[in-house]
Amino acid sequence: MAMQRRRAPTRRRRRRGFADASRRRIVRGKVDEFDYKDVVTLQRMLTAHGKMHSRKRSGLTAKEQRSAALAVKRARFMALLPYVS
Repeated sequence: MAMQRRRAPTRRRRRRGFADASRRRIVRGKVDEFDYKDVVTLQRMLTAHGKMHSRKRSGLTAKEQRSAALAVKRARFMALLPYVS
């Protein structure tokens, strides 16, 4: 009788990501323009270290992400938000 080969245990890959699009949206609804004075909304787009979340994490379109980045830069310049630490 031939000897059977033992298969190496396969590792399952953990799927990283978000269950659905509604949970990953930081800003609900369509936003045309982000205001640099709206600090509460801008803080939700930042990590604890002050970096901006990616588009995948925030759920914004490219145009909205650029607008948000500009608003964050303006808020940082006006000392409403901290710079990256």
